[in-house]
Amino acid sequence: MTPSDDARRRGRRQFLMVASLFVVPVVTAIVLYRSVDWRPVVNTQGTLIEPPRTLSPAGLTRADGERAPADALQGRWSVIRPVTGECGRRERALVEELGRVRLALDKDADRVRRIFVHDGACAAAGLGSDEPDLRVYVATGDFLSQFPLSVDGATGIYIADPHGNLMMSYPASGSARGLLKDLDRLLRLSSIG
Repeated sequence: MTPSDDARRRGRRQFLMVASLFVVPVVTAIVLYRSVDWRPVVNTQGTLIEPPRTLSPAGLTRADGERAPADALQGRWSVIRPVTGECGRRERALVEELGRVRLALDKDADRVRRIFVHDGACAAAGLGSDEPDLRVYVATGDFLSQFPLSVDGATGIYIADPHGNLMMSYPASGSARGLLKDLDRLLRLSSIG
């Protein structure tokens, strides 16, 4: 073995070591990305709506009868409560509880708004007249059909992202703690809204 052969072997080894510094991480990333078992588990309190549905504001009017603006469901995270039929103390209590959830978000409370949508039967309930952070809309047409029904056949509480995509649902009779926990996590991880 001559000194030039020894130098070539050392040069090849060094080249392979340097090349592996670039190739091995890329191959590892591809393998992990394509592996179904490696995906992180998301532990949420609500039900994730997959794929997210883009809400269309068509058919929404404000309480004064004016059409809702095209961006009525965009710009901020929205906690939406759609209701069909009569509104009573239960709905008013639920809207107040959602207000407390929003306030519990502390510094992120301004990134979230509450939206109450009804089919016209709740007009006499006076919801939202004394709460400036609550938007109340009357739904006409097929707007309410955009919300998936829960197992018991009722609408619940929904979270929509700042782009107007319906993302999560919660039962109306569920715990507000779970909603608060998920909202807090969403706001912490999101830079939009």
